[in-house]
Amino acid sequence: MKPVIALVGRPNVGKSTLFNRLTGSRDAIVADYAGLTRDRHYGDGRASGHEFIVIDTGGFEPDSNSGIYQEMAKQTRQAVAEADAVIFVVDVRAGLSAQDHDIARYLRSCGKRVLLAANKAEGMKDGPQLAEFHELGIGEPIPVSSAHGQGVRSLIELALEGFEPPEDDEEGSGADDADDRPTRLAVAGRPNVGKSTLINAWLGEERLVAFDLPGTTRDAIHVPFERGGRRYELIDTAGLRRKGKVFEAIEKFSVVKTLQAIADANVVLLLIDAVEGVSDQDAHIAGYAAEAGRAIVIAINKWDAVDSYQRERLQRSIEHRLSFLKYAPVLHISARKRQGLGPLWKAIDEAWASAKRKMSTPVLTRLIHEAVQFQQPQRVGIYRPKLRYAHQGGQN
Repeated sequence: MKPVIALVGRPNVGKSTLFNRLTGSRDAIVADYAGLTRDRHYGDGRASGHEFIVIDTGGFEPDSNSGIYQEMAKQTRQAVAEADAVIFVVDVRAGLSAQDHDIARYLRSCGKRVLLAANKAEGMKDGPQLAEFHELGIGEPIPVSSAHGQGVRSLIELALEGFEPPEDDEEGSGADDADDRPTRLAVAGRPNVGKSTLINAWLGEERLVAFDLPGTTRDAIHVPFERGGRRYELIDTAGLRRKGKVFEAIEKFSVVKTLQAIADANVVLLLIDAVEGVSDQDAHIAGYAAEAGRAIVIAINKWDAVDSYQRERLQRSIEHRLSFLKYAPVLHISARKRQGLGPLWKAIDEAWASAKRKMSTPVLTRLIHEAVQFQQPQRVGIYRPKLRYAHQGGQN
């Protein structure tokens, strides 16, 4: 499972610049938690063989109890709760402030592993500017420059110490071994879209409650089960817990949990609420799954709760907002009434079989030539590229 690194600090210390540096570009943002514009942002990063999730937060004022700053503080606390490690970013040129002390006091009380990043330290290895930050009681300040990349690699390597790089189970495994492994299925979607109802319809309520499901709000729960002689491993993002445990609504939908589940999955089932329609968050999840190269199936839940006019509008919305998923099958179900679940399983199996399919060079070359006849490649200057042949470089 990918480790999670949260960036925390007061406003304008360079957290977003560090976020962009760690994720590679501004385009690396994969999810904006719904709400205010200054919410937490999630992105993927990679360093020294490690893949990780990094969370950028707004300016943190732990003791704020009014307006936008109170909401930003709430978002930051949630990011810290989700994180495996926290990078506390301070501005070495502005110097130590009372707000830095407040944040340090809060982070010490959380019991998380915290690294102190002294940002904007271009050309600065040691000196009185760094020395004063020892007062925070966080540890040795690490000089970095987010804008220029100085010290950033060393910082993230320190943050990732103790986390094992993921084993590459794709390489070195034969096709027979891959066929023997269970199909890993992630059910993703917004809160109240019906994930829990669908999972219960598959597994049965009694069996679900019998599981001793672990832990924290960011755990992705792997539930093995069989259907029709095939083995599956359901990666639960619904936040299912033992009865008697109650979490705030904000914890029922953990972006971290969804991203980790998609990374672990073979097939992603994107569940959309027919009543609410396609949201920005649905599009973010779908885009992340597509970028990750996962097989995708779209299921419209609560189909029985909308009339023909709403169905037509929803279909147009899917075609417009999820136009990059034209290849993904769209099915209409009612998890509560257990309608449409048979065709849904068939679509899941077909999507995974398609992702694993091996295609020979002659077949791919013929497809490429047919595509070129339909749409010629764009000219580069006075020349038009000529596609000679195609070769399959790998499989999902």
